[in-house]
Amino acid sequence: MSTKTIPGADAAQFKTILCEHEDAVATVVLDRPEALNAIDAVMFNELEAVFAVLEAAPAIRVILLTGSGDRAFAAGADIGGLLHTDAISGGEVSARGQQVFSQIERCCKPVIACINGVALGGGCELAMACTLRLASDKARLGLPEVRLGLIPGYGGTQRLPRLVGRGIALRMMLTAQILDAVEARRIGLVEEVFPAADLMQHAHELAQAICKMAPLAISGMLEATSRNDSSLSDGLQRETEIFSRLCATTDKQEGLTAFLEKRQAQWHGR
Repeated sequence: MSTKTIPGADAAQFKTILCEHEDAVATVVLDRPEALNAIDAVMFNELEAVFAVLEAAPAIRVILLTGSGDRAFAAGADIGGLLHTDAISGGEVSARGQQVFSQIERCCKPVIACINGVALGGGCELAMACTLRLASDKARLGLPEVRLGLIPGYGGTQRLPRLVGRGIALRMMLTAQILDAVEARRIGLVEEVFPAADLMQHAHELAQAICKMAPLAISGMLEATSRNDSSLSDGLQRETEIFSRLCATTDKQEGLTAFLEKRQAQWHGR
């Protein structure tokens, strides 16, 4: 990985994450290995800050998100921090997690979760908020909050059924089922599984393939598919609006001209 940093996202200012980039691909690393990268209040704040910077950085086209070490993507929420919550403070914790994960989900640039180990509870919820999910063959995923007398609180009850279907999602959540990577891929929770040693290489290859495409069209694609609660008619209307907007861009003109001239398009992002 390159040691370059993005202005405003210098890793020195963070305690729980690392952020570097190589060309147009940024890599955010959850960095609490002593706690299996469990997500605490500080990490929520730092994820919010770094994604705001990366989304606004013109040079960044794709964001990879992974965990430090070889054991965990993120083992879950900070259990100790939840122990003394009540109805009010617990609601605040849930709302905060939803806010940050929704920010990641709405990012105008693809965010690829590189699940290098366990992704349980809040860790699985974080992965589900990403655009795509790649897993190592050592990955384990699940939402076992029912064992703690809780339900997933950072969006898991909403995103998991949308990814795998209501019945499979409920079976997972009601029984605290932990899936291996192969089963997670079978049900559609992750898109691809790779040997652990090859995970980041394949993630970078996917990111580079995305970077070759038109940036405004990529943002438009993410926008068009971002609302799972809309009706088909609303979704089709949104698609038309985005298509129309893109037709007025320099990149559209360049893309069509390059196709007709049988050459590689040169994207300008406008």
